[in-house]
Amino acid sequence: MFEMLKQLKEAVLKEIEAAKNINSLEDLRIRYFGRKGKITEVLRKLKDLSQEERINIGASANQLKQELELILEQKKKDLGASFEAAREWIDISAPGHKLPRGHLHPRTQVLRKIEEIFQSLGFSVVWGPELETDFYNFEALNVPKDHPARDMQDTFYVDEQMLLRTQTSPMQVRYMEKHEPPLRIIVPGKVFRRDATDASHDCQFYQIEGLMVDKEISVANFKAVIQEFFKRFYGQDTKIRLRPSFFPFTEPSFEVDMVCAVCGGHGCRVCGQTGWLEMMGAGMVHPFVFKSAGYISGQWQGFAFGMGLDRLVMMKYRINDIRLLNSGDLRFLKQF
Repeated sequence: MFEMLKQLKEAVLKEIEAAKNINSLEDLRIRYFGRKGKITEVLRKLKDLSQEERINIGASANQLKQELELILEQKKKDLGASFEAAREWIDISAPGHKLPRGHLHPRTQVLRKIEEIFQSLGFSVVWGPELETDFYNFEALNVPKDHPARDMQDTFYVDEQMLLRTQTSPMQVRYMEKHEPPLRIIVPGKVFRRDATDASHDCQFYQIEGLMVDKEISVANFKAVIQEFFKRFYGQDTKIRLRPSFFPFTEPSFEVDMVCAVCGGHGCRVCGQTGWLEMMGAGMVHPFVFKSAGYISGQWQGFAFGMGLDRLVMMKYRINDIRLLNSGDLRFLKQF
């Protein structure tokens, strides 16, 4: 019995020394001094001993219990003092550590800037459906049945009448059907085409459609609006030019070029040594489109344009691969 008490003392002292917090000491107290604790069990066994043994061993057991309880309480005080000292050391007035914060995607940053510029010019921002009908995407925009854009290689068809829009232009007719002129809108949104993915092409990308309709709207009005947009977006020295082109839903049609933002018009690899970059397609709204929207023929005039948001982002930040915009790579995104 004396040997058992000695072993218990050594075990308790070892565990008290190793204890790192108040909770571990409380667990120790219950295991050794609780109702079913090991030292309590020793004391209960005294009744089975002779009177002489009960006196000798009982005195030793009680003394051991008192001694260990005192050591246990002192350890609790020491741990409590260490905790208080640590708490006093903390400067509660110091600011906490800031958690890392995300930021807007470069495409979103550019889109908000574009919206801000056009809204200051009197344009409203509207949104249209990404799942579109063949009528609004093609027929209402004067795209014939045999036009190459209708080929399955270019368009993602859901069924014979529904498709993923290939452009934001369908909102021209959709909006004019429900609104009377004069009107000025831009339509940002995602579009889809069955293009092979490379550094400058993707099967999904973003466009911004523009439409302005009134009694007397001319090409000069369009050039003034777009020139002002590019000056505010790229800088006051930005120059643009119009080149003749063709689109089924505008007449006349033209491409809008901007002096290359990389070389300043001197010629480089980005602009093919021409000093100019194609930025948008545009033109005067075709009478067929007004007819599709239910407008009286010859009563209204307007211009429409479409530009690639991704290209604007790439030019503004000198990004050389469109796929980076959809990569989700934080190493890339943290630069903006």
